[in-house]
Amino acid sequence: MSTTGLPVPRLSFDEFTAFGREALIRADVPVVITLPDSVQGLGRDGVAKRLGTMRVTLFTEPSDKQNSRRWTTREIELREFFEDERYQNDPATWNRIVSNIRNSPEDVNAILGFDAAELFDYQRSLNAANLWISHRGVFTQSHFDELENFNIALEGRKRFVLAPPGSFDYYPRSIRRGFGDKSRAPDFDDVDARRFPRLAAKLARRREVVLEPGQMLYLPLGWWHQAESLEDLNINLNFWLRDPKIFRRPYVLGVAIYTAVYRKLKGVYNYQPAEGAK
Repeated sequence: MSTTGLPVPRLSFDEFTAFGREALIRADVPVVITLPDSVQGLGRDGVAKRLGTMRVTLFTEPSDKQNSRRWTTREIELREFFEDERYQNDPATWNRIVSNIRNSPEDVNAILGFDAAELFDYQRSLNAANLWISHRGVFTQSHFDELENFNIALEGRKRFVLAPPGSFDYYPRSIRRGFGDKSRAPDFDDVDARRFPRLAAKLARRREVVLEPGQMLYLPLGWWHQAESLEDLNINLNFWLRDPKIFRRPYVLGVAIYTAVYRKLKGVYNYQPAEGAK
C-alpha cells in the first residue's frame, strides 16, 4: 500500500517560540521546526567524550520490520557502543541506545547547544529527555506515544511516517501482553489491504518526514508513527511531555496505564531517568 500523504507544516525556531509549545500541542498536528544556524550542539565525538562513561540501555532486536517479538535490553557504557563495531555492523541485528537524561540538564544543554529547560519543562514527573543513538536501517515499528513528543535530530537523518489518532482502525496488538500501543500492521509502507482494510482510510491521511540535523519534529500524543534511521550513525534527543490531552483519548490513557503496570510487573524497560544522573 502506498499513498502520497499530506504535507507537514514547517516553522522557524522564532515562530515556534512565538507560538509557544502549548499552542502546538493544542493544534494537535505534526510540525517540523528548523533550529537556528547559530545553535551548535554536540555531534558524535562530543557526545562520546562528554558521556562516554554513562550507563545506557542497549536495545537489540532482529533486523526484521515484521518482527513480532519484544526487544531485549542490557546496560552498557555509551563508549562501548561507539567503539565496538559489532553494535553497528551486524546485518542480522538492530541495536539502538536510549537513556533518559532529564536529571542532567547540563548534559541536555551541551548536547543541544541551547537551554531547553524553559521550552520543554522536561524535569517534571513523567516527562523525559531521551538520548537516542542508532545505526543505519534501525526501524521502530508503528505505535503511538502517550506523551507529547518533541524530537530533535543532532546527527544523521530519520524518516518518519505519521498517521492520525485512532484505535480500532489500526488493529492494535494485545494489550494484555503490553503491546496495546502497537499495530498488527508493523510497517505502514507494507500493509496488506485485505488483512487490514480499515487501515487504508487512516493511511490516506498519513504524513511523511525525513528529519534532518538541526530540525525538530513535534509529534502529538496518540498519533501513530514509525521511524527508520537513514545514516551510518543517528543521534536524536527527544522530550516526552505529559499533557491533559490524554484524557480526551481514553484508549491512549487505558493503554498507558495498563502498559506501565505490565512493564513494572514484568521488569520490562520503562524509560526511567538514568541512574546517577544529577
